[in-house]
Amino acid sequence: MRLRLKGAALGRPGAVVIGGVDLDVAPGELLTVVGPSGCGKSTLLRTFAGLLPALGGRVTQDGEPIARPEADRALLFQEDALLPWRTLRGNVELPLAIRGVPRAERRARADDWLARVGLAGRETRLPHRVSGGQRQRVQLARALAGAPRALLMDEPFGALDAQTRAGMQQLLVDVLRGTRATVVFVTHDVDEALFLGDRVALLGTGRVLDVPRPRERAAHDDPATVALRREVLESLGN
Repeated sequence: MRLRLKGAALGRPGAVVIGGVDLDVAPGELLTVVGPSGCGKSTLLRTFAGLLPALGGRVTQDGEPIARPEADRALLFQEDALLPWRTLRGNVELPLAIRGVPRAERRARADDWLARVGLAGRETRLPHRVSGGQRQRVQLARALAGAPRALLMDEPFGALDAQTRAGMQQLLVDVLRGTRATVVFVTHDVDEALFLGDRVALLGTGRVLDVPRPRERAAHDDPATVALRREVLESLGN
């Protein structure tokens, strides 16, 4: 899915958060978005999700205006929003059940995605019986089980400790292989942005920067990555 903003003004009626935004997210790309607090990162995601209409300009999916939420654009938050009375399997099945997927098929798809995110054998546990990192794995499995063509991720790992967060970052990279989903990932963490992103958008500046590859932790000390990190930090006023 290609997502585009053209001369877009984002916010709520009478309260423009950011204006004149041009952004082109290529099909299958993982675009990370950084910017100072209050610059409109979450508003950007909600606009792409169809929850907030643009106040001006154009917001499109594959060239067609985005007017409302659709199943092929999944939005993930920092809070996992799992239903506490449903098992992990039941939470992953929920959007499939809403769409009328037959019970046997949705169970198979839920169990397959729970296995892919490393939760095989925990399908019948309730959310309060697993860790915060595992709940985020369930949220990711729930989103991907519906086969969305775009994932819109609003600091989904922000509440996790450093070790769990690093594991979730690698898991995201691994499970996205072969899905061809387009990902827009908002973060305050510059190192996370550079590890995950094919490109990083500096919201409010109009700049989108290519990220050196390959995607490896060791690349953190590569001169090109160090220079890019410095450039991103400078854009944030750090």
